Amino acid sequence: MRIGIDAMGGDSSPATEVKGAMAACQFLGPEDRIVLVGHEEAIRPHLQGDGPWRGRIAVHHAPDRIGMGESPVEALRSKPDSSIAVMAQMHREGQIDACISAGNTGACVAAAQMRLRRLRGVHRPGIAIITPSYRGPVAICDVGANVDCRPAHLFQYGVMASIYLEAICGVSNPRVALLSVGAEDAKGNELVKRTHQLFREAPPMPMRFVGNLEGRDLFRGLCDVLVCDGFVGNVALKLMEGMAEAVLKAMLEELAAAMPDRAADIRRSAGSVVAKYDFNEYGGAPLLGVGGILIICHGASDHRGIMNAVRVAAEFARHQVNQKITELLSTGRDDADG
Repeated sequence: MRIGIDAMGGDSSPATEVKGAMAACQFLGPEDRIVLVGHEEAIRPHLQGDGPWRGRIAVHHAPDRIGMGESPVEALRSKPDSSIAVMAQMHREGQIDACISAGNTGACVAAAQMRLRRLRGVHRPGIAIITPSYRGPVAICDVGANVDCRPAHLFQYGVMASIYLEAICGVSNPRVALLSVGAEDAKGNELVKRTHQLFREAPPMPMRFVGNLEGRDLFRGLCDVLVCDGFVGNVALKLMEGMAEAVLKAMLEELAAAMPDRAADIRRSAGSVVAKYDFNEYGGAPLLGVGGILIICHGASDHRGIMNAVRVAAEFARHQVNQKITELLSTGRDDADG
């Protein structure tokens, strides 16, 4: 594979992206290559020393970058030489086989839809994250790509996320649930009710629809795939991040004050819990449904996040996730309101 990395996207770019790319070379195949896309003069100073990355990392110059606060579509039009735009075009032309970015999420999604288009049968792409629960990993889709959804979009998110979860985490016949305000079938807004009906009436597929779930059920392991629109999903994602940080900090302070002689042990135990829920360990979220591979990382990702994103991109390709999505959705239900 040839994997492109937006070297100018993250909060501490390009140092983090370069370090992550160098670390990723240790588990790539002998013929695999990484292309760092960004301002060459900023990237080159970080490519120092020896290691397995030598001869396997190239730099493709892209003089501009898109900031986190810029309007995605306007920035792509006004900055055709930005690292995100150039990387997406390289993917379209076959110069690279996958894209990774910790930059402006909206710009990444827009660039993918403009350059890579949608897979056959897919109505709207969706971002899928994997988060741990008490009983195993859970895929949530969508968490920000499409904030104005229709029932057919949500239905397809369930299908695509199921295929992705089975390929990456080995979860066969995943349990799919709809995020709603109540577990009863009749609960929810019109979007949720109509989507619920689509799932109930769907032909046999490699997934099991288990109905509606409330937000508190996510970490109880009651489903393997949780479906929602991008607005709700993004709010839920940011809420989870903030709550986890606040609760852990409060617990550490209370335990350290109650047992000062065990402070070191407490910090060590807390570290293992933090590692389990650290987004860097999951390596970013794929944009499911586009005609290529795009892994979107958290803007605050460290080099481990970039390294693991390379791993996810390689596994995504190896398990032929896009081919499986196309095979299922191009011949399956194609609802008229998509």
